[in-house]
Amino acid sequence: MSAQKDRWVSLLVFLLFCASSIPRSGSLGLQQELSPQHYFSGLEAGKASLAFFTPSVSPGAQPFLEQIESSAEALQDYGISVVKVNCPKEDASRYCGKENALRKAFLFRGNRLIREFPTDALFDVNSVVANVLFALLFNEVKYVETLADLENVENVLKGKSNMVFAYVPATGTAEHRAVMEAAFVYGTIHQFVLTTEAVLLKATSHDDPDVSSAWLLFCHCQLATDPAQPCRRTALGQPLTLLNIHRHLKLMGAPLVTEVAEDPEKVSTVHLQLGLPLVFILSQKETYEADRRTAEFVAWQLLGKAGVALLSRDLVDLNVLHRSNIALKTPDEGMPIQYLVLEDTDEVITLVEDKSKVKQIQEDEEEEEEEDEDEKENNNQDIQDDQVVEAVSRDKKRELPLEQVLVLTEENFHSSLSEAAPTVVLFYASWEAVSLAVLRSYSEVAAHLKGTPGVLLSRVNCWDWPGLCSQENVTQFPTIRIYKEGHQSRTYNGMWGTEELSSFILLSQVSCPLKLATMDEAEGYLRGEFPPELSSHHHTSLLGVFSTATSEARAAFEEAGNILSGHVRMGMYFEDDALALSQKYSVSPPALLLARSGGRSVEGIALSKHSVQDVVQMIRYELLDIFPEITVPNLPQYLQLRKPFLILFSAGGISQMESKEMLKVAKGRAQQAFVACWLNLKKTPVGHGILRKYFSTTPSLPVLLWVNLHAGGQVFKFPPEQSITEMNILSWLEKLQAGLEIPSSALSEEDWKPPLPAYDFLQMMEPSVPELSARSGDTAVPHPPKSPGGDTAATGEEPPQESTAEEVGSPGRDLRGTASRLAARDKQGKRHSEL
Repeated sequence: MSAQKDRWVSLLVFLLFCASSIPRSGSLGLQQELSPQHYFSGLEAGKASLAFFTPSVSPGAQPFLEQIESSAEALQDYGISVVKVNCPKEDASRYCGKENALRKAFLFRGNRLIREFPTDALFDVNSVVANVLFALLFNEVKYVETLADLENVENVLKGKSNMVFAYVPATGTAEHRAVMEAAFVYGTIHQFVLTTEAVLLKATSHDDPDVSSAWLLFCHCQLATDPAQPCRRTALGQPLTLLNIHRHLKLMGAPLVTEVAEDPEKVSTVHLQLGLPLVFILSQKETYEADRRTAEFVAWQLLGKAGVALLSRDLVDLNVLHRSNIALKTPDEGMPIQYLVLEDTDEVITLVEDKSKVKQIQEDEEEEEEEDEDEKENNNQDIQDDQVVEAVSRDKKRELPLEQVLVLTEENFHSSLSEAAPTVVLFYASWEAVSLAVLRSYSEVAAHLKGTPGVLLSRVNCWDWPGLCSQENVTQFPTIRIYKEGHQSRTYNGMWGTEELSSFILLSQVSCPLKLATMDEAEGYLRGEFPPELSSHHHTSLLGVFSTATSEARAAFEEAGNILSGHVRMGMYFEDDALALSQKYSVSPPALLLARSGGRSVEGIALSKHSVQDVVQMIRYELLDIFPEITVPNLPQYLQLRKPFLILFSAGGISQMESKEMLKVAKGRAQQAFVACWLNLKKTPVGHGILRKYFSTTPSLPVLLWVNLHAGGQVFKFPPEQSITEMNILSWLEKLQAGLEIPSSALSEEDWKPPLPAYDFLQMMEPSVPELSARSGDTAVPHPPKSPGGDTAATGEEPPQESTAEEVGSPGRDLRGTASRLAARDKQGKRHSEL
């Protein structure tokens, strides 16, 4: 019953808060009576009303009348009517006499007068509501002036009920109103006590409180069974508002310590629901009693700031270090639980009160686990402004498994590349952070491709061999190229992840486009029957179909294959029966056939433009998923389209119905005007940061947004009360286009830069012209940073908009013209990374 009652109380508080937040519209709830006789004859027993009596003409009382009228609807939420009674000129009764008219307001319950209020005490809506509720709740809210009065109330309540003690500097304020509104809801559960005496507030506090601010203390008198035992007090740490009081009372009513016997990821308490963290004390059977006492002590210290749970290791299989004794779960979705090793309860309390302490403790644990004693030498490193540099610096003691990667120098470079097998070459600089990060991915690729026939991975350190890198025209590092029979074949310009690199290397082994000789081979290709090198990669297959009369389109397609080699799985069929093959899919040569989902769906597309650039652009666009899941690796492909995003954010996988409806919208979009997509916050947790950028807090999920990054940066939120259907979405989009929707937020027009400026390693060089390398070669090479694993080099220039897609996508740091830029930094381009 108590839980059900608590839910009803919470619902009532929420409705009252919502009602109090709605703008009032003047005298909407004000009642008028023609005469005092009409008013008194209509009074109902037990019903409260606030009346003021006024002559028909009363220009001098206009400010008072406005405040009374504005408070009418607010008081109606509590069942109190506000009545304006017109006094005839000849009426000289008690309420209409000259000494009372326009000077007082009268509060009645039924026909019994409860209180008379002078008009100067009802100066605004807050004062009206506060004073009226205060008069009606004289049993639920006791007013005290001395410490003895307060202690008498506490003694009566000990072992029976709890007390809410509030101090307000003056009555009639917004804080006084909030306390009275809370007492209206919770007055039957807790005893409310009010004071305006600053001396009494100071007497109840160990510190020196600010008496100019309102305070609220929850007194746990129900736990004090001994009359001599004082009531524990927990202060409200937020401003005195109705919502904060409700939140505080909910927390005070929650169990002090929650015992759990399930995976912490599945645990949800009132603290997490109200946006507070949950601290788990990890316990075991042998130490249960001591751990229980520790948990209770910590819970009292953190009451109102965090929840505390006791988690038994004996009942839950935790895959964490055995010496971990504390776990911290935050209310942020997608944030992993942090398992820590703390020495005492003070550290637990500091952990909650100082959020930065979590990271510091984790770093301390990593240092303790490090076996290398030399790690202590560089504990005081400068703050890193680049995550890549920080990661490289943190991992610099770990040796990379590079046994499978051949080291190339000026002596063996050309002889190694002259072999028949294709050779993958990584050009990097051993002192540059991004190069070292890519070298780690490259070592993982080597391990993944170990034993694969026809694949040879190698590397060149451009810091050791600048002449060789200059000779090969390496102007950015890191750079990956594939050489065949000693000649450069292609340069990699994709993401630096292990999976992307492996895919590029394996796809580069096969001709692009792959020429198919028979109709059976072409149809088998569409069904997913590929050479062994392609079978393990789940790319969409693309087949170009050409007749003998389409030689121009065929040549453009072949050249496009050379450009896209390593990134796309392409086939080509140009035999005499090509027309019959293409007509099976309702197109005529030249045409593209796209086989999605392992050949279960084949789409025919006419190849209308025959220039190489147009064919490359068309292939890239058509290979994009119709309704893609946005991830960090594939995001740049969709950003390059420079189209608005219709994006569905989800806390996990989306439902079949949502997927079906969004797919309808994506397939039927007019002239491909926008990108319909979705983002899984569990797989791509960076989405939480995106939503926080769009809104002050993470909205309830799933949430559908329209984001136009390239035109104004406005963010529109699909109405949450509507279901996600094709009809509702299209209707909403029509309103957007007509300008009938108001954006939820707008992204800043300023440049989005890193939180700290990039570290200028050029300032660490000698001011003179860079020296020539001691090794052979004629390339001027600057000195690297003096601190190994230090901050990154200056970033390369932003490519102009007319650059090709290959140039825009090229990763790495620009080496060309380093000497000429010693005196001037490159300007950082505008990079919108939050979507």
